[in-house]
Amino acid sequence: MNTFLTRLRKIFTASLTALFALPLLLGNQASWKAQRLAMVDKQIIRRGIDDPRVIEAMREVPRHRFLPPEYRALAYADAPQPIGYGQTISQPYIVAYMTQELDLKPQHKLFELGTGSGYQAAVASRLVEEVYTVEIHKPLAERARKTLKELGYDNVHVRAGDGWAGWPEAAPFDRIIITAAAPELPQTLLEQLRVGGKLLMPLGEAGGYQELVLVEKTQEGKYTTHKLLPVRFVPVTGEHLHNDPERR
Repeated sequence: MNTFLTRLRKIFTASLTALFALPLLLGNQASWKAQRLAMVDKQIIRRGIDDPRVIEAMREVPRHRFLPPEYRALAYADAPQPIGYGQTISQPYIVAYMTQELDLKPQHKLFELGTGSGYQAAVASRLVEEVYTVEIHKPLAERARKTLKELGYDNVHVRAGDGWAGWPEAAPFDRIIITAAAPELPQTLLEQLRVGGKLLMPLGEAGGYQELVLVEKTQEGKYTTHKLLPVRFVPVTGEHLHNDPERR
């Protein structure tokens, strides 16, 4: 009898604890959502982002889930945040701006160089059919893959490796986004871009400001380049960067 009463008491205590914890849990989730909606209204819409699909994606994707716990409270601040290994998650406005400039369509296949936290890939995944993303830092790639899977973003494919090589077996791509700075246009990736496709990247040397450029492939071997705005990104790393024939 004593054993039965002890078990009953434990069950009652656990149930009571869960009951009182539920409002706190729901309140926390409501707080994250409120911060996210405020971020979109104040940092993104007011600065001219007007694509309704991009705005909805930014409202939907829980940015805080892509940050390490120690920086999660700053997830919706108007600034980039560190994610480890010398990398950052971009400022929310820059993510929205780059996404809008790519003009993503539901039938598109997107390649991303520089997965980082996985946040940019998550936002893009709401707008395209498939996302293929490569991260050179294996722990970041594994963390991003885990977060994306937990959130149900099943159309994002993550690979750890040198993104400068692209993803040849999945090419050609309709759109390519590079989320790290490079001093030259990546010939290997341009070859994996479909005619009529667009590539977006920060172009310039590391250590200062770069120019965000949009490259359109008009025909094989022919491109037009449009300068958009000055940005500051961490540099691309990897062996293919140094072995690219355009840099020899």
